Amino acid sequence: MSTAAALAAFDRMWADLDPVGRVGSGGYRRFAWTREDAMLREWFAQEAAARGLDLVEDRVGNQWAWWWDGPGTVDDAVRAGHTGLVVGSHLDSVPDGGAFDGPLGVVSSFAALDLLRSEGVAPTRPVAVANFVDEEGARFGIACAGSRVLTGALDADRARALTDSDGVRYAEALAAVGRDPADLGRDEETLARVGAFVELHVEQGRALVDLDAPVAVASDIWPHGRWRFDVPGEANHAGTTRLEDRRDAMLGYADLVLAARAGAAERGCVATVGKVAVTPGGVNAIPSHVTGWLDARGPEEDQVEALVAELEERAGRHGASLTRESWTPTTRFDGALADRLRRVLGSADELSVPVLGTGAGHDAGILAGAGIPTAMLFVRNPTGVSHSPAEHAEAADCHAGVEALAACVTDLVSEQP
Repeated sequence: MSTAAALAAFDRMWADLDPVGRVGSGGYRRFAWTREDAMLREWFAQEAAARGLDLVEDRVGNQWAWWWDGPGTVDDAVRAGHTGLVVGSHLDSVPDGGAFDGPLGVVSSFAALDLLRSEGVAPTRPVAVANFVDEEGARFGIACAGSRVLTGALDADRARALTDSDGVRYAEALAAVGRDPADLGRDEETLARVGAFVELHVEQGRALVDLDAPVAVASDIWPHGRWRFDVPGEANHAGTTRLEDRRDAMLGYADLVLAARAGAAERGCVATVGKVAVTPGGVNAIPSHVTGWLDARGPEEDQVEALVAELEERAGRHGASLTRESWTPTTRFDGALADRLRRVLGSADELSVPVLGTGAGHDAGILAGAGIPTAMLFVRNPTGVSHSPAEHAEAADCHAGVEALAACVTDLVSEQP
């Protein structure tokens, strides 16, 4: 297979994935443990089989397609000190999300392996393409659930008890697709195989347009978390209850939303309340309860924590509560690995490849937090739009990403890092 053929395979895989989970808005709804998720998992299995890769699922349901032509098995290689190099990303989406967030990394990883094979690269360590389940947390509310449970960052009992908007528990969703919820938990055997992880991802932002570069190397992930507002009130008639007699939960909620925006601006952070549930939910009924979910991030941990502390104090004025659902501190990627990738993609004398931090969470960040040497590559996003049907990357930049990932993998499997 030539380079042109490997890139053609990329285009074919992209076309195969396109209709899965597409909705009327032009975006995608690919939630964990749904019909669409099953289709995506089957697609991944077929691509692995077409390349003769050894498909393995861990205790959480993450998929790993292993390539190893050396002596013995993958585990034999690991016991001999040749731990695996993993590339990949995720295939699920946010509600009405874009095509590139996640799938670009998976498709590029298969295409990169095609390139290595076409060039006759014989890895000195096993290589895997990974598909992490439930990265977006769109159904059960916790991002990167697949990698969090895998590494023990998310307790299995807590994961099993999570519920979706229909009240379906995570454990029930697993059982519905034939998986045993009791299997869920940290997977030492899988983790022992992973010596390094490189995740390619579409840029979420538009720095690379200004830098006139198709690919960048990541430096770190901002600290970020999710919190739930619960604001109490009293249901009553919207037309007959005097304003002074009302206990409208929506007013307290609105105050907290505005305070989050103002507090974030003061501290150089970002804050979004993008999901809300109103009880009883009638146009002509005063809300008796409002639940909203806050996403807060920033370059400095103490500033994000100060923002949340201010909101917690403000919530108390309304008799409301603020509950943390997830928190990830600053995640710095492996500096030596990042420098190595920059040299591979740039030149030995001048590190010409851009280095970018990101406010978006990734499975790479969870693995890095677990002590696995981890790096990321970003592919240029001309508009900077993400988590939207308008998310985009040009075909030429996607192909450049495949070639960049292939070059990095070639370097990393030619000798142990």
